[in-house]
Amino acid sequence: MRAFIGGHEVVSDTDFVELALGTPVDLWLGVEGESEMEREARMDAALDILADNPDLPDRVSRVAAEAIEAFAPELFNVIPLPRPVGRRRPSRKAAAA
Repeated sequence: MRAFIGGHEVVSDTDFVELALGTPVDLWLGVEGESEMEREARMDAALDILADNPDLPDRVSRVAAEAIEAFAPELFNVIPLPRPVGRRRPSRKAAAA
């Protein structure tokens, strides 16, 4: 079975993520052995993309959550931790008295 996103064939997990987000994964994660100048250029490009697409972090989170839900749903099976019971701050009235 073949998968397509926007007319582009998806042949790997990386293709899926890049097509879903509209940016290459290497832009955000970097590449092994990149120079400081290459890193700075990559970060500048990333900042430009974020400035033009302020909703991109939300889309990334949504894609990640959907991928986890589809391929590793057990990661969402969490046990809520109890909240620590600490001392309460005195109310303003009590502090003023």
